[in-house]
Amino acid sequence: MIRQADIQELAAIEAVYAHARKFMEETGNPNQWGKHHPPRETLESAIGARKLYVLEEDGQIHGSFYFALEAEPNYQKIDDGAWLSDAPYGVIHMVASDGTVHGFLQKVVAFCDKTTKHLRIDTHEDNKVMQHVILKNGFTRCGIIYLVTENGDPRIAYEKLGA
Repeated sequence: MIRQADIQELAAIEAVYAHARKFMEETGNPNQWGKHHPPRETLESAIGARKLYVLEEDGQIHGSFYFALEAEPNYQKIDDGAWLSDAPYGVIHMVASDGTVHGFLQKVVAFCDKTTKHLRIDTHEDNKVMQHVILKNGFTRCGIIYLVTENGDPRIAYEKLGA
């Protein structure tokens, strides 16, 4: 079941992100999140804003992600392509699982689709696993965006328009 995260679950959520960082490092993507992303303050803020979600099964948290209907500042400028639509959209960020639930991003997209069929997501060029599952879940590669709200690093940007 996917639901909003609760501040009391912060330790379990941080454990999911720690597992995801280790997996990313082992699969050739050590730089996207480094050793400490997302920081505790970011998670606390997202929980407080009711924008952080968890996948819970059998009383255990197995995944977490950020989802909101909002204009993403990092998506204002896109190079090497273009967005498919300028209509309002939902953003998906900080997707992480503990590796025990098959098809986690598919579950995330299905959940978000209930709110809006217009979704955007991005990932690091070294995150080949995420690039594959993003495309597998119906997204189109649109170009390159830059993390202007962080360090200016480039990310591959994707968009999904549903019927």
